[in-house]
Formats: sequence, C-alpha cells, structure tokens
Amino acid sequence: MTRVRNFRRGWLAAVIAVPAALALAGCGGSSDSTTNAAATASPSSSGGGSSTQLALVAYSTPKKAYDALTSAFGQTTTGKGISFGESFGASGAQSRAVASGQPADVVAFSTTPDVTRLVKAGMVAKSWNANPANGIVSDSVVVLVVRKGNPKHITGWDDLVKPGVDVITPNPSTSGSARWNILAAYGAQLKEGKTAAQALAYVKTLLTKNVSVQPSSASAALQTFTGGKGDVLIDYESDAIAAVKAGDAVQYIVPNQTILIETPIAVTSNSSHSAQARAFVNWLWSPAAQTIWAQKGYRPVLASVAKQFASKFPTPPQLFTIKTLGGWTKVDKTFFGASSGLITKIEQAAGVPTVSS
Repeated sequence: MTRVRNFRRGWLAAVIAVPAALALAGCGGSSDSTTNAAATASPSSSGGGSSTQLALVAYSTPKKAYDALTSAFGQTTTGKGISFGESFGASGAQSRAVASGQPADVVAFSTTPDVTRLVKAGMVAKSWNANPANGIVSDSVVVLVVRKGNPKHITGWDDLVKPGVDVITPNPSTSGSARWNILAAYGAQLKEGKTAAQALAYVKTLLTKNVSVQPSSASAALQTFTGGKGDVLIDYESDAIAAVKAGDAVQYIVPNQTILIETPIAVTSNSSHSAQARAFVNWLWSPAAQTIWAQKGYRPVLASVAKQFASKFPTPPQLFTIKTLGGWTKVDKTFFGASSGLITKIEQAAGVPTVSS
C-alpha cells in the first residue's frame, strides 16, 4: 500500500481525469482583500492583468506552498488575471477572524472544525465537502522533530515523557497543529494497547511535565525550536521537511503510531468572485497542483500523484485517522470543548491560556 489516503478510504482514482470539473459544492468566499493583525498578509500575483484579487485566509504553515500554487494557477487559462491577497496565521485564530468579519474568498485551515465554525455562521455552505476528496486538499502526518544527531535519542512517543526531555508544541486553543499533535499522542497510546484513561494520563503528563512552551501556531513553534528552545518539536511532517531543506540543524522521526493530518479548504458563501474562487479551489486537486503540494512536503490526496511520490511519503506502520478516534464532531467536543473539553481542563489547570471556541 503506497498511499495513506488509499489506507484511509480507497480514494477514487477516477478524480485524476477531471481536475477542472471537480465541483466543490459548497462554494462561496468573501471580498477583495484581507488583513489580520494576528497573521501575516501579503499579495501574491498570479496573473498578468490582476483584474480580480481573491482573499485567501489560511493556517500558518503552507505559505510557501500557496505562493507556488497561486503562481502556477496564474499561468493557466483559468487563472489568468487572478491575483491573491494572502493571510496566514494559527488555524483557529484565522477561522475566528473570518467569523468576526475578516474578508475571505477561500479559507484553508488545519482542521475541519475550523471550517465547521464558518458553516454554523452561515459563511460556508453545508455542502462544502461534497466532492471526491471530501474537501481535503492535502495530507500530512504528525512527526517528532529533534536536534541534528538526535542527542536525546528520541525514537517514539514514550521518550517524550521522560524526565529532562523538553517538548515544544503549539497551544491547542489557537492552533490546529496542536490539536493534531495531541490527538496523535493520544491515539498512539491506544495503538500501543493502553486504555482511554491511560492515554489521557499520558497526554496530561506530556503537557504539564514536559512541554515547556506553547506558541500560538505551528510556524511560531518551529521558529521557537530552530531558535534553540526545546529537545523535541511535535509538528507537521511538511514543516519538518521544509526545515531540513532550509538547512536547519534538525532531523525528524515519523513515529510508528501517528495520525493522518487532513487539511480542508472551502470557498466562502458571500464572495463577490465566487466563480474565480471555485476555479482556484477545484484546480488545487489537479495533477499539476497536487504535484506542487508533494514538492513542498505535503502528501498528495490525488492517487496518481501520490503513487509518484510513494517513496518520499511511506505509510507509517500504525497510521490512524480522525475517524479512528470517533470523528471531528465527537473529538472536538470531548477534547477541546471550551468548558468541558478534557484537554481544555488540563490546560486551564496548568495555567495555560485558552480561547473560547
């Protein structure tokens, strides 16, 4: 088995022949520009005339990927004349910003609940994920980033709760990456044969005894780690690949037990450029776009492209998905609910700032 998405749900190979026709039912968007004090925003030109600008609001890590993708889209017939105003930040913070009025034509978040928040607000159609990819534009897995040479001899999750091991992971109240990290740690314990109570106890120990700092986003956490803080960073595989490629003195371990990170994308409902926004989002599932995703360190969701990059993205032995843990609706409420979430309670008791969901 060479493809994590084949493992997940035997994804439709037929999608490869119709990238331009993939209808993201649940389209929409917002307006011509975007700003966010908590994020970084920048224009990205993708067409000659730039007669239409789409506001792309995304989670923090895929900026370089989207820079390459918007540029490549601008070279297509469909993308000619379309430019982008881009805003990147912690996934939860970005979702809340859009819900509070930040302009957005396209939203690309780390977790599905960050899209669901906008569905509940009437800003994204309920059918946003009614396509062969279920609205997922790229995949990754949770990995453990360590210092070059692995001086702490980290091999898996058990090593992260040993005395003297300093772990960095973002704050789950703002960061989608943090939620994936915590669920990966929790699910890994279940895969090792532990009970749910034992798995939660492991996560509590990790967060309260070994995690020394929780930055607001995955990108901020990576900067903290490469700046010299911590022994281990829990992060996206794509982030780790980028850090190694950039020459940072790090390496990474893909644990035997880890979770498949599935990142959603949607077009908002009130875009004045909904046709162009839909065209861009649909193009992101084309072989050309999926190849760019792979080149930037993200696992493709298109079977034909995934096959080409199978050696770069091997399937971990005990890979599991959010469905394994009960699905996002259950998981989000059980673990990250604003008042009763199991992880929220752990964080609050430890004095870590939390944000209402």
